[in-house]
Amino acid sequence: MPAKSRILIADDNQANRELLEAYLATYDCDTEIAVDGQDTLAKVKSFNPDLILLDVMMPKLNGFEVCAKLRADSATKKIMILMVTALNEAGDIERAVKAGTDDFVSKPVNKTELLKRVEFMLKHKDVVDELERLRRYIDEMENRQQGK
Repeated sequence: MPAKSRILIADDNQANRELLEAYLATYDCDTEIAVDGQDTLAKVKSFNPDLILLDVMMPKLNGFEVCAKLRADSATKKIMILMVTALNEAGDIERAVKAGTDDFVSKPVNKTELLKRVEFMLKHKDVVDELERLRRYIDEMENRQQGK
């Protein structure tokens, strides 16, 4: 049986965090909370999430900066990131994409939309992880055949 997915909710607004947690309560996952950009980076290291629901407008480091830092680090670059934002201008979307987000959803968040995106992103991560595991296995078998 696969391990429960780990989802980090990063938002400086308590009501938003509670709403996202309530939406995710119907999903079989472990959640953790981060209250600002620096806290998000710290929680990524301690919680090792599969997916981050990342608010854009946060103190200390905004979501764009957090996303760019995670993408620049080989240890965190493959974490799925879903930006949750009240921003909806084309420039904001471009900035999110340039920072490395995998997807984004606008506030106010629709529960059905959020859960479908979360489900899709976690399935995508599982497929990518399985492909990497199989690649390592194939490489190992090839190296054994070659006597390495």
